[in-house]
Amino acid sequence: MHGIGNCYIYINCFEERVGDAPSVARAISDRNTGVGSDGLILICPSQVADARMEMYNLDGSRAQTCGNGIRCLAKYIYDRGLAKKNPLKIETDAGVLTIDMTIENGTMKLARVDMGEPGLKPEDLPTTLSPEQMVDHAIRILGHEAQMTCVSMGNPHAVIYGAPLNIFTPIILASEGARLENDPMFPERTNVHFVKVHNPKEITMLIWERGSGPTQACGTGAAAVCVAGVLTDRTEREITAHLPGGDLQLEWRVDDNHVYLTGPAEEIFTGHWPDN
Repeated sequence: MHGIGNCYIYINCFEERVGDAPSVARAISDRNTGVGSDGLILICPSQVADARMEMYNLDGSRAQTCGNGIRCLAKYIYDRGLAKKNPLKIETDAGVLTIDMTIENGTMKLARVDMGEPGLKPEDLPTTLSPEQMVDHAIRILGHEAQMTCVSMGNPHAVIYGAPLNIFTPIILASEGARLENDPMFPERTNVHFVKVHNPKEITMLIWERGSGPTQACGTGAAAVCVAGVLTDRTEREITAHLPGGDLQLEWRVDDNHVYLTGPAEEIFTGHWPDN
């Protein structure tokens, strides 16, 4: 399944069992010898919600949550009748998230995810930066003066303004993305997003995901960009984010301090993975 190109393989663990999930994630996500995806998501029973999302990146590392992935998970469990209710509550490693769905002809077409409150303290990411350094921290990207703002949306994000997006060939995106992901200022690594602001309501972003590399979309990353834009007075609280795979709508609300993400989810195909 995919959410604007951010693709994951889903296993229904209401019915299936997965032993060594990190190994399965690496094997099944491989784009040459496996199915090919940005990672693996297990759809598991939950004691506190309608289902639990257990997520692994392409490299087998565990991820806390995913805004695109959770929309697809909600579509899976609704369309297949595992939980026929609206809204749905999904347990993640970052807490329980609520998904309001638009239903057409008995299937989910669009979902609005309550991503919760952003984390704006060094320990939330974590980072070795001080609180003052986490907003518009000066860095250099390929000779360009740039500014980095750090936001946690249950997982860590570095949002970077000032580096022209047209300099990012695939090789340069891989080089700069990997360099920042593994910078010592982020003890548990970080997701990296390069952003161009078109106007206070519209941005374009390129993505380097921790543990997966360049991806077509990142829901928690788009949420982090929404928050970073408000913190740095670059954008308003409601924006359209243009990602390589498509568009997402974001809102950082004042009344509850939560970030809301709206976008589609699509099923690509189903199949069997050899039990070896």
